[in-house]
Amino acid sequence: FHWHLTEDQGWRFESMRYPRLTEVGSVRHGTQIDYDPTHLRPEDHGGYYTRDEMREVVSYASERGITVIPELDLPGHMLSALAAYPELGCTGGPYEVANTWGVKKDVLCVGQERTFTFLEDILTEMMDIFPSEYINIGGDEVPKDRWNACPRCRKKMAELGLSDRDGHTAGQYLQNYVTARIQKFLNAHGRKIIGWEEILEGDLAEGVTVMSWRGTGEDVDPRIWNYSSVMSPRGYMYIDRYQSHEQDREPFSIGAYLPVEQLYDYEPYKGVPEYGKERILGVQANLWTEYVNTEEYLEYMLLPRLAALSEVQWCSPDDREFPRFRESMDRHRDIYETMGLTYAKHLWGVIGLPGNEYPARSPEELSAYLDGRE
Repeated sequence: FHWHLTEDQGWRFESMRYPRLTEVGSVRHGTQIDYDPTHLRPEDHGGYYTRDEMREVVSYASERGITVIPELDLPGHMLSALAAYPELGCTGGPYEVANTWGVKKDVLCVGQERTFTFLEDILTEMMDIFPSEYINIGGDEVPKDRWNACPRCRKKMAELGLSDRDGHTAGQYLQNYVTARIQKFLNAHGRKIIGWEEILEGDLAEGVTVMSWRGTGEDVDPRIWNYSSVMSPRGYMYIDRYQSHEQDREPFSIGAYLPVEQLYDYEPYKGVPEYGKERILGVQANLWTEYVNTEEYLEYMLLPRLAALSEVQWCSPDDREFPRFRESMDRHRDIYETMGLTYAKHLWGVIGLPGNEYPARSPEELSAYLDGRE
């Protein structure tokens, strides 16, 4: 279970050393409710996991053979931390916990040592709670605007002799410096790092596991095959997307369309060189919850997609047949019902959450609807 605990929109990890992370950083003032960032729900939204609660999750998972891997997303996606401790940013703030989605330009200032003291302190607290071999350090979607304008970061680039070369920017190499420092720190504590695909930009040390999310097979940066990797392409594995074309009958989602059939058809080895296949550890589906605001909705987006994911991970391509899988889901459905779980019923011709369900349109009806909407 990969647990994304920090974001621009809220800090969810209780820290004893930095109490303002939860006092200030866990609460955003308003929440974006659709694709327009000016459309906000005005109420404050907040909350975090206590240390005891996180330990309880780790224990519960361990009893079931599941490892919990925490993610401290750095050096970007850190507005919630900057709101609590503005001295960690390049401009000094003031900063606010983000109440809209998307990539934010304000990131940690990595030209000062106190930023690394902060990161090592938080990671030490995380390691005390999470015994997992891996710690995810994020590394995705890090704009370099603030670093390029920051005297401290520019000085650090000069000290390290960083410049634009080989198709990469000095800022990208500065992020490599951050990644390498955190990797060295965690390695010294017997841990390994995972990072999202962007950490490949520039130079990357050995011993890193890369989360591949932007493409598949030959579409990805070929350097990824030099590292252990987890395949999580958004076109197949981002299960926050709509499950049908009938978006007017679905709960509001982030967009795009990912039916269970498409997830099931994903072949992780397709287009991968032989030496790269040996480095693939497995697959992962991601459920980001910007618009997933109830447990019922969360289960609806997970099930039966997780059943399809399991076969992608554990079955050889020759054994994967969607008609057989579809038939097996009739038995799975009985399990979901017995457990009182909410699940998507697209495979049975029904669309929508309980209480707002509709029969699926025929192809002709759907075509007419889509034509009319366009």
